[in-house]
Amino acid sequence: MINVIYEDNHLLVVEKPVNIPVQADDSNDPDFLSMLKDYLKKKYDKPGNVFLGLVHRLERPVGGIMVFAKTSKAAKRLSKQIQKNEMKKIYYAIIEGKVQDSGTFIDKIEKDHDKNISFISENGKEAELSYNLVDYFNNFSLVRIRLKTGRSHQIRVQFASRKMPLYGDQKYNPNAEKAQIALFATELEFKHPITKEVMRFSLPLPERYPFTLFKSNENI
Repeated sequence: MINVIYEDNHLLVVEKPVNIPVQADDSNDPDFLSMLKDYLKKKYDKPGNVFLGLVHRLERPVGGIMVFAKTSKAAKRLSKQIQKNEMKKIYYAIIEGKVQDSGTFIDKIEKDHDKNISFISENGKEAELSYNLVDYFNNFSLVRIRLKTGRSHQIRVQFASRKMPLYGDQKYNPNAEKAQIALFATELEFKHPITKEVMRFSLPLPERYPFTLFKSNENI
């Protein structure tokens, strides 16, 4: 069942489930983009191929809010907002250990496509995020992250490189338990590509450990 948060003639805002690739990859597993195209095809009884523009991504293990474009004009304008860092993307993550109250990370990140890992490198592309500590409990830090660039595995790499790995991060946390990564895309803000109206969407934290440790926090 697809959780559609908002839909009009130009946009489709949805919740991406965890552990599903956004688009088809070498795994040949069902991908979210194809699922959404099938949803639109059935809903509107459309013959032939359905257009749906992919303008940003979430990593396979990460769930949360995404926007897709239903027209090429909307896709072009949303992509331009992303290029100019005008689309506001907020994530919540749970870090193992205590972190400072707030901070900004600026690095250069390079990706090894063969190994599907990213790392800090002078040869990489600039990556920036800022965060605030929302709560601390049981040696877990719940942080709210404003992602200013969209490099591959950026949040995971930037925190792990500072000895602040994410809970359940099998790739960058050497002590990770076998659990779902505690990273979730909670908020998205952008200008409607046609009307120019500011659109804001949000999702609550997932109903799973360790997010459930913080669900009663009134600041979330």
